[in-house]
Amino acid sequence: MSLEIKVPPVGESITEVTLSAWKKKDGDHVEMDEVIAELESDKATFELTAEKAGTLTTKAAEGDTLAIGALVAVIEEGAGAVAPVAEAAPAAPVSAKEEAPAAASAPAPAAVTSSLEIKVPTVGESITEVTLSRWIKKDGDAVEMDEAIAELESDKATFELTAEKAGTLKTIAKEGDTLAIGAIVCTIEGGGGVSGGGSPAAVTPAVADAVNESPQTAPSKGTTYASGVPSPAAAKILAEKGVDTASVNGTGVDGRITKGDALSAQKPAAAAPAPAAKPAAATPSAPAGPRSDRREKMSSLRKTVARRLVAVKNETAMLTTFNEVDMSPIMELRSKYKDKFKEKHGVGLGFMSFFTKAVTEALKEWPAVGARIEGEEVVYSNFADISIAVSAPKGLVVPVIRNAESMSLAEIEKAIVVLAGKARESKLTIDEMTGGTFTITNGGVFGSMMSTPIINSPQSAILGMHNIIERPVAVNGQVVIRPMMYLALSYDHRIIDGRESVSFLVRVKQLLEDPTRLLLGV
Repeated sequence: MSLEIKVPPVGESITEVTLSAWKKKDGDHVEMDEVIAELESDKATFELTAEKAGTLTTKAAEGDTLAIGALVAVIEEGAGAVAPVAEAAPAAPVSAKEEAPAAASAPAPAAVTSSLEIKVPTVGESITEVTLSRWIKKDGDAVEMDEAIAELESDKATFELTAEKAGTLKTIAKEGDTLAIGAIVCTIEGGGGVSGGGSPAAVTPAVADAVNESPQTAPSKGTTYASGVPSPAAAKILAEKGVDTASVNGTGVDGRITKGDALSAQKPAAAAPAPAAKPAAATPSAPAGPRSDRREKMSSLRKTVARRLVAVKNETAMLTTFNEVDMSPIMELRSKYKDKFKEKHGVGLGFMSFFTKAVTEALKEWPAVGARIEGEEVVYSNFADISIAVSAPKGLVVPVIRNAESMSLAEIEKAIVVLAGKARESKLTIDEMTGGTFTITNGGVFGSMMSTPIINSPQSAILGMHNIIERPVAVNGQVVIRPMMYLALSYDHRIIDGRESVSFLVRVKQLLEDPTRLLLGV
């Protein structure tokens, strides 16, 4: 009786996989649940197991691209299957080295220890998946209880995964894998494997065999590939194209050459010998080197930001109103008191604290600008939690300054320094990035003169700051040169009318052009 082994469903959006490596060969005897092959999708690599014991007959080759449900192999029950342990020939001498493992095999069951599965923990109500950004400990390492073993990244924050007991780490997921909440990341074998301080006497025959295994064996799940080494599927494609692996830039984990790298790789054209009589006749427009593309997998943070921004554009009636502000008064105030301010408060006096304070004052007069829609209700807040957009290495994040309306300029500056530092180090918590009522973004630090910022949902408005340019303006009937900044207020027209948005922005302008009113609260 034979059993067909087919490609299983591995995700809603995945329609095909690549057979990257056979773990068992055609004609081998396999046991039920034994790993027989490694399949690779565009999102992850996973193992195919035998669904019953028998003799394996392969139906696909390494490197083949297979649709979900396609036939991979057949397992014949019985049919001359060879037992995994052959009888020893009577004439063959048995050495003392071979007798030792046999003698030690009796107490082997006592050495079996329990393993603990480490799963992706629940990290927030709205988070359903995370990305394994990097392994801190490697496969086979000895770990202590509560020791950090991996770094996980959600669309909102990065956090560490810790060992729940001491033992030997066995990695299951790979760096770059996207994992659902509750998915198994690794196991910890209690006393399994040999740690750095383990005694040689503790090595069992099975472990010894594994240590002496040929280096040509296909890498197992959790193995780290060296930079420039192609996956089996990529190696087959490169061989068919006649492309040298040394000329391909690997974009996989640790520089591994993936199937996508192989598909986009081109065989370098042979350089034509230049005519001896005219060595300077090269075409001036010829490229200096080979043309190539580089592909990177989008981070969870980048994918979430992209999805939310598109949703805001589609689900809100977003408009933008503009104004300009003369920055002379603030610049003069900063120039006069910045040294004393830093000496007293231990932090620099920047523009952001003035803008934050001006926004909180304007929100008191126009509360609809800080409101939000929940179902069929408009929610107004009697506090101002101001979100500050920060460009972090992994993408844009928006940490929140709580109760900014009750804070001084120095307290706001200190909060900004702390949150910006955490953002650059990917240490922001989920609580620090949720619950804002209004957002400020400063494109001016990158040289932006004018923009229409997108609302940070579920908020209803966002203020965009831009670069400061000295321009001629009319003051009291005379043309003078002043440092001017354009301001942009994008707002949801469903709950904020034109009168409220324009009046809010004008009020912010007035407070910035007369900063003493901020200090006096008038």
